[in-house]
Amino acid sequence: MSERNTSISPYTGWTRADWAALADRMLDAAWRHASPTGARITPPGAPGGYGTAVDGLEGFARTFLLAGFRITGEQGRDPGNLLERYARGIAAGTDPTSPERWVTPNEHGQAKVEAASIALILDLTRPWLWDRLDSGVQERVVDYFAQVVGDHTYPQNNWAWFRIVVEQFLSSVGGPWSLADMEADLARHESFGRDGGWYSDGDERSYDHYVGWALHLYPILWARMSGAAEQAAPRLPEYRRRLDGFLLDAVRLVGADGSPLLQGRSLVYRFAAAAPFWAGAVAGSDALDPGLLRRAASGIVKHFADRGAPDTDGLLTLGWFHPWRRMAQRYSGPASPYWAAKGMLGLALPADHPVWTAVEQPLPVEREDQLAVVPAPGWAVAATRADGVVRVYNHGTDHARPGARTTDSPLYARLAYSTATAPLMDDDGWDQPFDQSVVLLDADGRATHRSGFTTLDVRLTDDGEAAVLASRARCHWVEPDRTAPDHGNGLPGQAVDAGTVTTVSLVRGAWEVRAVHVDPADAPGWARVTALRLGGWPVPAEAAPVRVDGPAFAEVTGVSLSSTAAGLRGLDAAGVRLARDAGPLGEWTAIPWLQAIPGQGFWHVAAFSLNGGGQPPLADVSGPEDAPVVRVTWPDRVTTTAALPVPSTGPHHHAQNLSRAA
Repeated sequence: MSERNTSISPYTGWTRADWAALADRMLDAAWRHASPTGARITPPGAPGGYGTAVDGLEGFARTFLLAGFRITGEQGRDPGNLLERYARGIAAGTDPTSPERWVTPNEHGQAKVEAASIALILDLTRPWLWDRLDSGVQERVVDYFAQVVGDHTYPQNNWAWFRIVVEQFLSSVGGPWSLADMEADLARHESFGRDGGWYSDGDERSYDHYVGWALHLYPILWARMSGAAEQAAPRLPEYRRRLDGFLLDAVRLVGADGSPLLQGRSLVYRFAAAAPFWAGAVAGSDALDPGLLRRAASGIVKHFADRGAPDTDGLLTLGWFHPWRRMAQRYSGPASPYWAAKGMLGLALPADHPVWTAVEQPLPVEREDQLAVVPAPGWAVAATRADGVVRVYNHGTDHARPGARTTDSPLYARLAYSTATAPLMDDDGWDQPFDQSVVLLDADGRATHRSGFTTLDVRLTDDGEAAVLASRARCHWVEPDRTAPDHGNGLPGQAVDAGTVTTVSLVRGAWEVRAVHVDPADAPGWARVTALRLGGWPVPAEAAPVRVDGPAFAEVTGVSLSSTAAGLRGLDAAGVRLARDAGPLGEWTAIPWLQAIPGQGFWHVAAFSLNGGGQPPLADVSGPEDAPVVRVTWPDRVTTTAALPVPSTGPHHHAQNLSRAA
């Protein structure tokens, strides 16, 4: 590493030259799998769920994003001859008579997604590409894009931006477009806004990386498109304000090793998670220092580049560090991961931009331990400087609506996620919640699901020493409908209620104290319940030692992570489950668990940690049944006292929040 690298980038060693080299390597590799005209780019691998024609269009459009950023940042200089190659691809892709023509928006919904990337880059590189296209090709591009005008079949989520971007481009080149479409889509985007600068990706409680790489990214880029100023000007201050608020949370969610949170769908896009930090730079955000924006973005991309993504051939595969197909949704194809290009938006900024010239600043987790709540998704963030791991405790996100009776998505509905662990994502992980779960079991060991729960509390204690979260679920067994679309959410199906389960998480440092109350009132499946099980952190466990001591303590220790489960009250069995090929971080995953026969009107209490070490916290529950209180003594002797929710009185009882969310 050069002195220059360490002086400007003391944490990652990466400069703009490293980013450019990675982009060139990725583009060169992708183009080795282009069709003769270049209209389709189809990396090797099994076809996606939408077929090879869609796969090829994805490969063109998503690598075009990266090429466009690269060329824009160089003010049109193009030593790799990318402009000519993509121009030939556009000419053939929009030619109805070409054997390599693109699937159209009228033919397949995915073409609407890819059209937005093409339109965005045609606008961004306008003087070097669009303006030099043959007029006949320009007309065909307009005809291709025009199919989206007046199309009201777009999913009501981040897809609203795909139509906005395409119609904005059309309006700038004299093509057909609809002000009514634009206004409706912009209003739809507004409906997604939540507290603290967050968005939900649709009406459900869908909080994930799409908040950053779509719902914050597109408004900032759209506002800079040709002809957008009139509509964007009154909206842009609010977009920037929300982005500033979101960035303060987003930077806390990056691990010291650069890992983003392993939560939510489309994780195969990997370092697209860096996109909101570049959006902040493009927008001129002052929420974070430019050196911190680059530190976060470089850390995320370097995290993958150092661990095998892109692979030795320069390609991104369906997986995390290495190929792992189960991580992708059913529709994903071999070119889908190239939406990772969004995380390289910074290359569109010139070398003298402050985000490239500022000295890297440390991430929050590199400065000190972090404890914060994020009310919109119902999260508490607990990060520890000693190991650089960020943990998120979840009592508000499930990719469902309150009252839903679907299966739990392991990507959304688990009680906790981190930058160092991955939820179980094999078939059992989808059907039978285990890691970071509270479930009721029947005689066959079938586990209940919690999606549709009610959030009761998300706050910091008055002294700021701990976080308190609570939720109540009408837990249910589900016979899932496996023909339902796979968009990362749980599956619908015939459901049977097993009981009402209230779960409270008290969080400090690496430890969580989890209190659980089970109410059988009016649950038709209660007679089938044989046990209550609490699952802990899932850790990569290659030949990891396992320790089970006494009736209610289990721990697994790997190379760099330990996961501990300790029963503190009313739990009398413990163990460790080993799952093979259930996640992208290693061959084996280990999860400690605790179990008991659920006591009616009783609070079961346990402690769970990821890299907690030492003695677990202590906890005591006192007070009458209608006003219970838990008192926790943490390993550092700090104490936390919190009121527990009043027990439910059946399936339709909705307790008020214990206190206003912080």
